[in-house]
Amino acid sequence: MTPPPFHRAIGLDGVRHGFFGRRGGVSEGIYSSLNCGLGSSDSREAVVENRDRVAETMGGRPLVTLHQIHSTRVVTVDAPWAPGSGEQADAMVTARRGVTLGVLTADCAPILFADPKAGVVGAAHAGWKGALSGVAEATVAAMVALGARPDDIRTAVGPCIGQASYEVGPEFEARFLEADGPAAARFFTRAEPAARPHFDLAGYVADRLGRLGLGSVEVLGLDTAAGDGDFFSFRRTTLAGLADYGRELATIALD
Repeated sequence: MTPPPFHRAIGLDGVRHGFFGRRGGVSEGIYSSLNCGLGSSDSREAVVENRDRVAETMGGRPLVTLHQIHSTRVVTVDAPWAPGSGEQADAMVTARRGVTLGVLTADCAPILFADPKAGVVGAAHAGWKGALSGVAEATVAAMVALGARPDDIRTAVGPCIGQASYEVGPEFEARFLEADGPAAARFFTRAEPAARPHFDLAGYVADRLGRLGLGSVEVLGLDTAAGDGDFFSFRRTTLAGLADYGRELATIALD
């Protein structure tokens, strides 16, 4: 078996991690090929095989994922659980070395966190709702509760929908301006004054992380909606009129 390809973050060197795309799996059709989402209508057998390939690439540790609900809830992982039985939450942290944390995305932003000095890692799923509500901040707080220090925490924002692909409505923009004030306007651009705004999700997530005084914040800058062969995308699939879509995994584990 050839390990599936993945992207690493320079800032997370020394911690085993990977942002996996859609290549290197066994799923077929609209799920081709490394669909890791048990919540999709793909064959469960294929999804389990894909997740096993990711877990093997990550060193063979059990892979744990959540039932993601666009919340700010964080789970502290003390022991692995069976595939598909994760709690309803959108982030995980652990100080345990025998487990791999994984978050599923298909345009939302995956965030990986690591404090190698304290031996604490985390992973979060940040769509616009979670980002605005504070899932990144909640994850850092949970890591601190395990002994991490904010200025030792390194973070990376992985592949997500890019600003050029993320057209939104004025009411969407107004929600961010109301919550964050006029400074949030810099995350919205228009081709012309009367056009609909485009939102910079990765930039907004990185800004929220930057306010926490962390050791580093890295943005990979890969647009999931732009490359059909590279990543799964909810928006691209919806615009194409397809009934379902695959999910990619972002993973992290302590060596």
